[in-house]
Amino acid sequence: MTATFRVLIADKIAPEGLTPLSEDPRFELITRPGLPLPELIEALADVDAVIVRSAVKVPREALAKATRLRVIGRAGVGVDTIDVHAATERGIAVLNAPAGNTISAAELTMALMLSVARRVAAADRSMKSGAWDRGAFGGSELYGKTLGLIGAGRIGSEVATRARAFGMRVMIHDPFLHADRAEAIGATLGTLEEVLRTADVISIHAPLTENTVGMIGAAELALVKPTAILLNVARGEILQEDALVEALRTRQIGGAGLDVFHLEPLPADHPLRGFDNVVLTPHLGASTEEAQQNVALEIAAAIRDALLEGDLSRAVNAPAIGGERMRRLRPMLDLAERLGRIGAALAGDQLAQIEVRYAGREDDGLQPLAAATVIGALTGAVRRHAVNIVNALHLAESRGIAVERTRLAPRADYAAYLEVRCTGTTGTVLVAGAVLEGTHPRIVRIDSHRVDIIPQGDLVLLRNRDVPGVIGQVGTALATTGINIGQYHVARDMAGGEALAAIGVDMRLDAAMVERLRAIPDVAA
Repeated sequence: MTATFRVLIADKIAPEGLTPLSEDPRFELITRPGLPLPELIEALADVDAVIVRSAVKVPREALAKATRLRVIGRAGVGVDTIDVHAATERGIAVLNAPAGNTISAAELTMALMLSVARRVAAADRSMKSGAWDRGAFGGSELYGKTLGLIGAGRIGSEVATRARAFGMRVMIHDPFLHADRAEAIGATLGTLEEVLRTADVISIHAPLTENTVGMIGAAELALVKPTAILLNVARGEILQEDALVEALRTRQIGGAGLDVFHLEPLPADHPLRGFDNVVLTPHLGASTEEAQQNVALEIAAAIRDALLEGDLSRAVNAPAIGGERMRRLRPMLDLAERLGRIGAALAGDQLAQIEVRYAGREDDGLQPLAAATVIGALTGAVRRHAVNIVNALHLAESRGIAVERTRLAPRADYAAYLEVRCTGTTGTVLVAGAVLEGTHPRIVRIDSHRVDIIPQGDLVLLRNRDVPGVIGQVGTALATTGINIGQYHVARDMAGGEALAAIGVDMRLDAAMVERLRAIPDVAA
């Protein structure tokens, strides 16, 4: 069986973790870890996916020739080594593996916490130099102390569980954590200031975002207890290193344990290397055999599902939808794309706005449906295959097309209903559709006309006067050029007024045929 997809392994990845791809004959793996940028550019030109870890970066220029590339997979949680914005522009999904190194990172956090509290690293250095100085390395117990977590996602929650086993109280600052979740892990919520002032050990587990860059600096460190320990196993940029160095120098803080840094590798002359009450590790959060295999398995499975099934539940730059939810929503996604095409065609050139209104069971279905609608609306306006669910909303924004999304209340007549309003040079056009019995899509409304159209194949829409003979003239015109009609639906508001004809045909009309239909006396457009 010839492989369908080519996947570049551009970093050191545990081979046993690649089995979801290596054991599937539909995938060909090209293993070339550590490529310099010029060679990476060339290698990405002929693959469908690439897997990286921390050593290999994927900047904008790396994607210069990547016209085939559909997926970038990061075997780990952070994607700051990948230019996500550039990937999104090109419609390339960026996937990560956030769960595989959870236990590894949580256990390293506890190791650093104990090492700093009991001065293990300094005592080890002293012993290996030949000394026996018991009095120089007095430490403190964790029992009865307060752990302050800044961020309590997967890793932070696991740290909380382990800290409570040591008899610690746990306090959390996380604006996205609900009180019931905090209660479930035996913690209390507090503001950042409350956590900093109260905690005996402060551990950072927040993601790196615009809001968290440099969030712990001199002002924040001035709030902590002089005996407090600060830990960072998240991202170096969250902590202002110069402020920490000053706080350690002036004994504003009791010690620190760091696994991540602004610049990696950490420069040999960095002042953090000179403190005995600081324990440093070279970004070992995921450096266990189990974690390396887990993140490799996780990202390999995610890439397999993305390429084979369009499952983007692991994507950081696309609507996170996949698995059973993707299967349930697929008929609506296909319908949304068709509604977008029809709405944009009827609205005319210079599309200015698309409004997507959804009523259905999927609580998080609105964003992927909006993206699918935009895909349909931009079909014909951009190069074929240049728009997909990853970059659709970005492309609309770059073209000055406003995309509005509204969640509607459930409807009694349809279990899943989608309404699209497109505004262009001819005004605003409304097109609506529904999925019947879960899997049968229908177009149910075009402007004021109630219709029942199966959205398949090529569709011809005509506005005409509601007078005898129009249907016959249209059918005859199509028949003379060998075009077969699959469905013919007519809707009208009142007898003798304007009617809308929706005609399903078995082949696309050429320009001459379109003009021939327009020439029929009672056809308006």
